[in-house]
Amino acid sequence: MRPAPKSFRLHIGIFGRRNAGKSSLVNALVRQQVSIVSEVAGTTTDPVEKPMELLPIGPVLFIDTAGIDDVGALGQARVEKTRQVFDRTDVGLLVVAGGEWGEFEEGMLREFRARNTPTIVVFNKSDLGHPAAGLEDRLREEKVACVATVANRGEGVLAIREALVKAAPEEFINAPSMISDLVPPGELAVLVVPIDKEAPKGRLIQPQVQAIRELLDGDSYCMVVKERELRDALDRLKRPPALVVTDSQAFLKVAGDTPPGVKMTSFSILLARQKGDLAQFVQGALAIEDLTPNDRVLVAEACSHHPITEDIGRVKIPRWLRQYVGGALEVHVVQGHDFPDDLPGYQLVVHCGACMWNRRELLTRMLRCREAGVPICNYGMTIAYTLGIFDRALEPFPDALETYRRLKAERRT
Repeated sequence: MRPAPKSFRLHIGIFGRRNAGKSSLVNALVRQQVSIVSEVAGTTTDPVEKPMELLPIGPVLFIDTAGIDDVGALGQARVEKTRQVFDRTDVGLLVVAGGEWGEFEEGMLREFRARNTPTIVVFNKSDLGHPAAGLEDRLREEKVACVATVANRGEGVLAIREALVKAAPEEFINAPSMISDLVPPGELAVLVVPIDKEAPKGRLIQPQVQAIRELLDGDSYCMVVKERELRDALDRLKRPPALVVTDSQAFLKVAGDTPPGVKMTSFSILLARQKGDLAQFVQGALAIEDLTPNDRVLVAEACSHHPITEDIGRVKIPRWLRQYVGGALEVHVVQGHDFPDDLPGYQLVVHCGACMWNRRELLTRMLRCREAGVPICNYGMTIAYTLGIFDRALEPFPDALETYRRLKAERRT
C-alpha cells in the first residue's frame, strides 16, 4: 500500500536557533534517527522531511530546518531554504534551548502570526535552564502553547504530541473536497484521462487518483475514459453524467464532445478550488486580456520533472498565451519551492494545480501575488480562457462563474 502523499499531510515545521536541539526533537518525535545530531552548530544544512502517522490527526510531515540564525554566505543560503518552509508550515514548533529567549524568538513569533500559523513553543534542554518568569504566562495569553522537553532523553514528547493535536487547523481536519460535493451519491462522473508521453507508466497521476477515491467515498459512480472514447462512452449511457472532468490539455476536444447540458471542467480547476482561492484565479484569468507583446509571464510548477518536447508549462501554455496575445512573451519558469522575490516585474503568474502540495503553500503564493499587485492564474483556467471555453469550464462553480461575468461586465463599462 502506498503511503499518503505530502499534499494530504499536516506540515509541521520545526524552527529555532542553531544547536537548539531541533534535530534531537525530530528524532524523538518519530522514534527514528532521521536527522544528524551533533554539538557542532549548523549541522543541519537543508530541510529534512519525515512523514509519519500521528493519531488521531492522521498523516503528518515533520520538517527539520537549519538554524535560521546562521551566518556567512553559506549560512544565508541555508536561511533562505529554511524560510521557504514557512510557506508550507501548517503548525510551527519554535524550539528554544535552556529557556533562552530574545528578539530572535520574538521575530519568529511575529512571522508565524503574520501567516496565521498555529505555534507551539518548545523549551528544550529544560534540564539546563528555564524561561524567564512570566514568559510562559504571556505566551499562553497570546494563544501560544508551551511545552518543556529534554529531547535527547525523550522527555516531554507526549506533551508535544498532545499540543499538536490541539493545534491542528480546522481546515486540515475538515479539508475542502475536490469533487465529491459536485457529484451526488448515486450519480456518475466521467473522468477523461489522456495517455500521452507525460503520463506515468503503469499508474495515474495524483489528481486522477484523488478524484476516483473521493467519488467512491461519496457513493458516486465513476467512469474513466481516454479523450478519443468520450463521445462513444456518453452515447452508451442511459442518462447523462452529473459531471465530466478532463485533463486540461484535452479541454477543446472534450468540450466539443460533451453535450451542452452536461457540466464540464478540468482536474486542474478542481484543484484550483480545493487548494486555492477560485475568485482570485478568475481575476487572474481576466488579466490575460491585459497582456501585450513582450510582457513578462512567470510559469510556476510545483513538481520537479524532466520536461519533454510538448511540456504543458514550458511549451503549450506559453504557445496558447502568445496566440491569444498575438505576439511574443517573455516567459520564465520556476520549479519546486523556488519563487522569485521580484514579482512586480511580471504581468501574470500562471501556477500549476499544486496537486502534490498542501493548501497552505499555494495560498501563501497567492497572497504574495496579491500583495505585489500581480494577477495569478491556474494552468487549467489559463488554458480554458485562451481557448475560449472559460464559461463552460466554470459551470460547475456558480459563484466563480458569477464573479467572472460580473468582472467581465465591469471591464466593458
